[in-house]
Amino acid sequence: MYGKAFAPEFQGALRNLSVNTNYEDALAQARAEVERATEEDNGLALAQARLVESEACRRLGRIAEADAAWRASFRAAKAADEPGAMAWALWNGGTLARQRGQMTAALRWLGLARDAATRAGDIVALGYSVAGIAETLRIRGDYAEARDLHEKLLAEARKRGETRHTVWALEGLAQLDRNAGDLDAAWERFSEAAQIAEGGGDERGLAWALRGMADVLSLRGEHDEALRLLAEGEKICRRMDLSSALAYNRKMRGNILFRACWYGEATRTYEEAQKMFRAINEPRGAALAELGLLKSRDKLGRPRPATERDLIALRDTLDTRELRHTRKMVQDALDELLELVA
Repeated sequence: MYGKAFAPEFQGALRNLSVNTNYEDALAQARAEVERATEEDNGLALAQARLVESEACRRLGRIAEADAAWRASFRAAKAADEPGAMAWALWNGGTLARQRGQMTAALRWLGLARDAATRAGDIVALGYSVAGIAETLRIRGDYAEARDLHEKLLAEARKRGETRHTVWALEGLAQLDRNAGDLDAAWERFSEAAQIAEGGGDERGLAWALRGMADVLSLRGEHDEALRLLAEGEKICRRMDLSSALAYNRKMRGNILFRACWYGEATRTYEEAQKMFRAINEPRGAALAELGLLKSRDKLGRPRPATERDLIALRDTLDTRELRHTRKMVQDALDELLELVA
């Protein structure tokens, strides 16, 4: 029913790169192609190579380099009057903005990518752009709009048998189910995503699905099995140099250890995750890791006033427009702490 996963962001001379290519290798090949396209004054080839360069840098956590590369890709595509290539560059820029916690900018770039893809008649770029919008809305906390978009994308992906899009939509809906407390629905969607990803050879999608399954298992009290699944996902992240996914995997490990009441190990794990997020300039992940760290230290006996002070400081660093869902999570932890003190 579903075909083999492919990476449409790998284009032109780099189209034969596997969806599971290690990103250091992808970056090296992209930069070699940038040199060739520049020498040949081939605008479209340059835009395509810069796109791969940006995507590889983003995945590796090299944020400044990724930002420069996607903008160079867009300029080259615009100069060559290639709206499809412009759409892909804008999609990448929007995805990078979301990774940096800049949700308003992400929605702007992704909306422009959607428009350019529509003009170009590039249905894949259009799907990626809309999927990016849905994910951004979900992370920001706009659940109803995000669910509607994810459900539409899932229907389209199933109809065309697209592995990566189906997996992406299923994981987005599963996360919404999990946030709503419907663990059975979340498990069903994450499990299906894992099966489709594995069957289609989409290791990135599989790593995220395993993380989601581990989360649900730990919420049900099955901590050992959750850690086993998470370890499988970690191997994929390390093999492919997925720095952001690896950091979120590490943060989830902290969550599972916390739920299992292994607070000392949870503390060390959250500290590791926080360093990883800060190294790649990902403020949302860093904030979530710090939240877990403060809660773990509280369980280990840290004075409550100090924890309260740090939670307030963390909350106040989070913009209500950009990261309001993350801010709400911190506020909920603060409210719970104040109830315990009272």
